Amino acid sequence: MLYLGCPQWSASHWKGRFFSSHCQHNQMLQEYAQIFNSVEGNTSFYADPKPSSIAKWRSDVPEDFRFTFKIPKRISHELALQNCQRELKHWLTLFEPIFDKVGQVMLQLPQACSPQFLPLITAFCAQLPKALPLGIEIRHLAFFDKADNERRFNQFLIQNQYNRIMMDTRPLFSEAATTPAIADAQRKKPRVPLHVIATSNAPILRYVGCSDLQANRQFYAPWLKKINHWLDEGKTPYVFFHTADNYDAPLLAKQFIEDLKRPDVKLGVFPAQQQPQQTSLL
Repeated sequence: MLYLGCPQWSASHWKGRFFSSHCQHNQMLQEYAQIFNSVEGNTSFYADPKPSSIAKWRSDVPEDFRFTFKIPKRISHELALQNCQRELKHWLTLFEPIFDKVGQVMLQLPQACSPQFLPLITAFCAQLPKALPLGIEIRHLAFFDKADNERRFNQFLIQNQYNRIMMDTRPLFSEAATTPAIADAQRKKPRVPLHVIATSNAPILRYVGCSDLQANRQFYAPWLKKINHWLDEGKTPYVFFHTADNYDAPLLAKQFIEDLKRPDVKLGVFPAQQQPQQTSLL
């Protein structure tokens, strides 16, 4: 199984292009789930939703849909994984009603989190439910040294069956910052080396594309082979498509799947394409 999605499900600029033109904000997840079978749930990184929102999210998606929610920033960045037992317990209790629809929980670590904090990372992860799949994203460059630091981290992931989150920002940084959106994305997204490895059964790729859809092909061509290889091995990859402002993220995903040329992997039809088209009377 290949899980595909974008970093959000709610976007007003998708109305009439991908979502139906009459789609309301509270209907966007339903229409999103007609296209994709997963989503990068960044909303949980910044604030806790209401229990009623979680219940609605669960009911708005089909049985085979899978969320990937981020552990809150207040735990990973503000508390730096320390003295956060109460916060973590609260968050796990809040999200427990939707755990059966969670493909993975994502732990994004701050850039300041270096390999010296691996024992702290290990202790924190031990507090998570064993049945809850975990993906970890690191941004400190020492974790990419292809030497002892990286080997120890990868061994930790493999031993615990955690997935290493790979962020491919090469396309984003390949173009000049000609728009405010590109400049903002280049300022916020990490420029880290791309080390491709599946440390468990469900590797995660966060692909940040450039504004020229066609130009992305040269960057993701190796990913087409790797994703097919992982699928043939029986792995369950998660692939999330970003662009600077995510305006064309669904189109980038559609192009990628067409180039993947795998009959068993398809996106749903955009709801905007299913609504009646206006015709002019001559």
